[in-house]
Amino acid sequence: GSAADGPRGLSVGDIVTGLEDCPVRGVEDWTSCLSHLTHTPQTGYCVPVTSLQPSWAHGRPFKRLDGTMDCCSNNSLTDLCFSYIKPQGRNSREREFACMPVRKMVTGTATCRSDADCATHTAAASVCVTPSLENQTRFIRVTHLPSPNMLFVGYPPHLQYAVSLTNFVPRFGFLHRDLPIFLETFLKYVVSLSGALAVVNSVPCFALDGQWMLNALLEATLVAVVTDRQKRELIGFFLLLAGSALLAANVALGLWMVTAR
Repeated sequence: GSAADGPRGLSVGDIVTGLEDCPVRGVEDWTSCLSHLTHTPQTGYCVPVTSLQPSWAHGRPFKRLDGTMDCCSNNSLTDLCFSYIKPQGRNSREREFACMPVRKMVTGTATCRSDADCATHTAAASVCVTPSLENQTRFIRVTHLPSPNMLFVGYPPHLQYAVSLTNFVPRFGFLHRDLPIFLETFLKYVVSLSGALAVVNSVPCFALDGQWMLNALLEATLVAVVTDRQKRELIGFFLLLAGSALLAANVALGLWMVTAR
């Protein structure tokens, strides 16, 4: 039910190797590529001139509410509206629109930003066509082995939140793919809990290790200043009393905040 689901979508065990022309070698690359595609203009594709169909074959282009153009009036799940510069009108930069079968048009084609890029990538006469989509919407080809490319149309953050990736591939089939993530998360909690207990145990409070740490600190620093042992013990007692009161106040405040909800 996610944005990456479907017959041609991502499946458990697929190895993602690229988003458009951005290579993916790990989870970090997946995140950075999606961020790059979000903040850059839509990628174009080199399509032979002979494959272009006139826009009147599917009706006249019309403006969406956000000002962008659409030329596929039948809301087809297989066709997409593309825009390009008319070959005979390059001097005027006049744009033409064509509703074309998207998978057929972009499968195996090179990416481009202008018609000059297509001249270097392909020998046949080609033009750079760009999907005509709503603002902030992107068309993304997701390369995942061993299946054909997944074609995604939508907001890139939706794809990021809908897909869970891992850098690891299990060596044996009975091992869960998320086992490294489970172990990493468990160890993080163990370290966090142990660190928190160590900090609490260091508080100068009665019956905690902080009591003996405070006594050792006072004996090491106040011997030359306060020569009387009883006075040093009295200073330590008041410091322990203040630390115990502070710890008790924090525990009471935490319990009150939990019960007040």
